[in-house]
Amino acid sequence: MQPENDVLETLSRAVRAQRSALAAVARREGLGEEDAIDCVHDAFCTFLRLAIRGDLPAEADRAAYLAGIVRNAARNKRRRHHVARAHDALDERALASDDDAADEKLARAEEHVRLRACVEQLCDTQRAVVTLRMLEERDGEDVAAALGITRGHVDVLLHRARSSLLACMTE
Repeated sequence: MQPENDVLETLSRAVRAQRSALAAVARREGLGEEDAIDCVHDAFCTFLRLAIRGDLPAEADRAAYLAGIVRNAARNKRRRHHVARAHDALDERALASDDDAADEKLARAEEHVRLRACVEQLCDTQRAVVTLRMLEERDGEDVAAALGITRGHVDVLLHRARSSLLACMTE
């Protein structure tokens, strides 16, 4: 078992070096951005568990090992009937480029996943208000009628939900 600082440093180096390439592997397997990020996170969680146990593959084999984990996770995710869809056409040149655009897209996708998790933590009524008002862009009167509450209550719930989301995202 490695000391905690060594494990975290090993994981940090792997994340910095491999995250874009691993997301590209998942995208080539036909996953969307959000699902690709989930697969990459799963791979790093597996990597962390192995590092804690001291069962990491040799340094030279780690990139291929992580790519294999992501590839298998992506294929398993695609096999599930509720997510199965045709492969998206990908621009291989865009995936192969090492510019900041790929890292920016990855960071936005990670932030999107975090925001979705924060929305899931809201109570049912707040989640419904956020979904209808902000995501479906319905006006306050429509939301109030759909939920059977007053327009003022919709505004209060939306204000509280925004505060909760901001607190969750800045943690």
